[in-house]
Amino acid sequence: MYHNRRQFLKNTSLTAFSGIILPGSVIPLLEVKKKIRILVWDERSDEQKEAYDNFLGNYIADQLKANPEFSVASVGLDDADQGIPDSTLDQTDLLIWWGHVRQDEISPEKGKNIVERIKAGTLAFIALHSAHWSTPFVQAMNEITRLNVLKDSPVKSTNISFIAPPKQFTVPHYDARITPYTVERKFPDGQTKLQVHLPFCCFPAYRNDGKPSTVKVLQPGHPIMAGLPASFLIPQTEMYDEPFHVPAPDSVIFEESWATGEWFRSGMLWELGKGKIFYFRPGHETFPVFKEKNVLNILSNAAKWIVA
Repeated sequence: MYHNRRQFLKNTSLTAFSGIILPGSVIPLLEVKKKIRILVWDERSDEQKEAYDNFLGNYIADQLKANPEFSVASVGLDDADQGIPDSTLDQTDLLIWWGHVRQDEISPEKGKNIVERIKAGTLAFIALHSAHWSTPFVQAMNEITRLNVLKDSPVKSTNISFIAPPKQFTVPHYDARITPYTVERKFPDGQTKLQVHLPFCCFPAYRNDGKPSTVKVLQPGHPIMAGLPASFLIPQTEMYDEPFHVPAPDSVIFEESWATGEWFRSGMLWELGKGKIFYFRPGHETFPVFKEKNVLNILSNAAKWIVA
């Protein structure tokens, strides 16, 4: 007879056989799998109610809650500390972000805090659709640009300056030089200085007419694409057109196209330090994009892969 739990665990493991535990059997203790802790952040605009009765973010969270592998919470911009206090982020593995017209209400400092967590590998990040201009995504793209330049350039860091787009939330022209880019200047004293123009995190054209897009899977073997057909239709969505001014992604796993000729790299992945970022383009708050089965499968697959 064992007199305490520690003695029992030290000397005996349990074997299951046809539902019966056999005394004296020795097997390893079963490991309880930790749930993926997901936080869905949403600006929560009234326009969303055209397609979602209780806001877009809450709808996404409710769908993800159906997966027993996930522990999901939903927050909004008007919640305490804008829904993202350190105490909440400390208990989050994956942050899914929806922003649209109130992007500038999140400070650069909050965005940089999220980026540092991504770099440390304690937080993964998914930016949805118009969150290409969200503070966390912009700060992440700036940091990727900075690290790429420092890694690849022999120029001293003190001779490198980083230049933001001329105006925040600027839409670049089709013929604009694609950002980020670097201008090198050599001086008579032998020094070389670099001007690094940070990414616009935008694209030259968009059209909110609800016309369908065709999604083409580029990497069918990628875990995020598991169970997806080679291509599928999104019946109603907003159009974005390339070029998307962001650092070159580590991987593009799917792209979208429209009958009118536009196309977009709609599933883009980056590694930042020890963490991962996924940009997921299909969307717009007035169209029920996130009620599409294939779209929800992508989000669910991404949640499992991105924190692995």
